[in-house]
Amino acid sequence: MTHEARVAAIEARAARMRYDIIDMIAEAGSGHPGGSLSATDIVATLYFDIMRHDPDRPDWPERDRFVLSKGHAAPVLYTALIESGYLGRDHLKTLRKLGSILQGHPDSNKVPGVEVSTGSLGQGLAVANGIALGLRLDGNRARVFCLLGDGELQEGEVWEAAMFAPHHKLGNVVAIVDHNGLQIDGACSDVMCLGGVAEKFAAFGWEVRETGGHDVEGLLDALSEPPADPTVPVAVIAYTIKGKGVSFMEGDPGWHGKTPNAEQTVTALAELAAGRDAAIAAAADAGPTTEGSAR
Repeated sequence: MTHEARVAAIEARAARMRYDIIDMIAEAGSGHPGGSLSATDIVATLYFDIMRHDPDRPDWPERDRFVLSKGHAAPVLYTALIESGYLGRDHLKTLRKLGSILQGHPDSNKVPGVEVSTGSLGQGLAVANGIALGLRLDGNRARVFCLLGDGELQEGEVWEAAMFAPHHKLGNVVAIVDHNGLQIDGACSDVMCLGGVAEKFAAFGWEVRETGGHDVEGLLDALSEPPADPTVPVAVIAYTIKGKGVSFMEGDPGWHGKTPNAEQTVTALAELAAGRDAAIAAAADAGPTTEGSAR
């Protein structure tokens, strides 16, 4: 596969996921579109290029692990699992419905491919560290990727975990910050200023990389390169736009946890369908892809 085809294939996956995110949230009448859309390119890059995993073997011991610390963005994980083949598309319209396995926050006891039940913010990186330490003790070379929201960094447990990983030389941990600058109550800088996120992780001993969170090439570079020192964890600060892909949601904190009404849904899906169809066409023009169940 050429590099151009590789990038285009991820972009097409992300475009399909964005459409499905809004479709499933609108059907549910509840959910978190803003932070799901901001993280879509990150999650698509992980699931369809970077991570080693196999939907036919969710418990494959050698798989890389993904922890969605910002568990309210469950729709982005669910669409990645559907797109990967862990789940059938018949699950798409069941989000948050009675009896569905796709609840408002991911449940590892019910959903194949979900490693950890998350939702209480601030806990994911500590859990990822524990998984990584266990893997190392078992001699397993798999990596652990943890996606955090920037508002979530206001939780103290994040920084305890940020101290733990370098101290224990967890070079198999990659923390990714979806840095869209907004949280439920407004701008992060107004609620509780985060300061220099990259500088903070660097001060704790992480190898820090910064990239545009909607730039697939930049994400590939930031996520694929091993740390210069194999004992040092990597922090990727990905600068994103909340609500990315839907014009009236972009950069608006009001769409953190609000569902579009019927008219807004039509508009949003029309915009996302146009982007999806263009991305799929671009992927076809870029050339064939090589896809297997295990990456």
